[in-house]
Amino acid sequence: MIHRRQQHQPQATQHRRTLRIVWLAISVLLLGVVCVASLAVGSAQLPPAAVWEALTTRGAGALDGVNGPTSIDTVTVVSLRVPRTVLGVLVGAALAVAGTLIQGLTRNPLADPGILGVNAGAAFAISIGVAAFGITRIDQYLPLGFIGALLGTALVYGIAARGPDGASPVRLTLVGIALGAVFMGVSQTLALLSATTFDRMRFWGAGTIADRPEGTVVAILPAIVIGLLLAFTTAPSMNALALGDDLARAVGARVGVTRTVGLLAVTLLCGAATAAAGPIGFVGLMIPHAVRFVTGPDQRWILPFALILGPVLVLSADIIGRLIVWPAELQVGIVTVFIGAPVLIWLVRRARVRSL
Repeated sequence: MIHRRQQHQPQATQHRRTLRIVWLAISVLLLGVVCVASLAVGSAQLPPAAVWEALTTRGAGALDGVNGPTSIDTVTVVSLRVPRTVLGVLVGAALAVAGTLIQGLTRNPLADPGILGVNAGAAFAISIGVAAFGITRIDQYLPLGFIGALLGTALVYGIAARGPDGASPVRLTLVGIALGAVFMGVSQTLALLSATTFDRMRFWGAGTIADRPEGTVVAILPAIVIGLLLAFTTAPSMNALALGDDLARAVGARVGVTRTVGLLAVTLLCGAATAAAGPIGFVGLMIPHAVRFVTGPDQRWILPFALILGPVLVLSADIIGRLIVWPAELQVGIVTVFIGAPVLIWLVRRARVRSL
């Protein structure tokens, strides 16, 4: 009986691994479909043939005036929709992976860069920079975004830890939401005090990947790549952290190093994503929970799935925003709030949250 059970365990493990690989392949395919839809859908209704021509060499040449006058369709696809789609991929991956890290490092199933005040802290610092120093470029936003993200995280944990139960999941959530509201309120007040600041901040503050300044993708790409690399190096140790700090140390995990590297990754990812697209909430909350239904609690699998499905959510929300009030557009940050708020309520009301 014992021998038969030992034979069954490797088979079950192999079956789970195969199932995860299949779902990962499906996720990659879904990301490809959403990217194509992002290039094809917009306020300007373009036939598929026009989109394809704009993406080919001949279309790209027309954009530079090599093959004749610039085509409006080519400009729309190559200059507007392609950078918007690439930015959506980067922002979605950054927010989803950051949310996965925060939930794993804190063992808090309700943790999220938006709920814990990380995104709001980054937005607050950038608002100060725009209002007080007149900054306008994404490369100037980045250091302020990093400082604000770190400040927001430190304040939330510092305040929550002073309670009688310490930094419990519910207390972290309540403090994060309250502090995030304060940060966003101050940011909006600064914008209203100056017409110039308001004009610069109005679309960015709602969370959008549309009409970003030229060079946005290039500016945030190094920070996001470094943040993702740091995040994936923490995956094995984060599995140990799920057992608790004492047991994690007992099995050889370096708890302090893991948390420091994880916090640095979260700061880079959230700071860069918020600097580029503004405060987009709930992506880091929804994606890890959805992924765990397939992967279970193994961070080595959750992170790759989050890396792929985060962009799927952001681009899908962006596409919905383009269609729901066509020919106008709804910012992606507003759409994710409409999707994420019911998810948060459902998670809070669950009698038992899925294990991390």
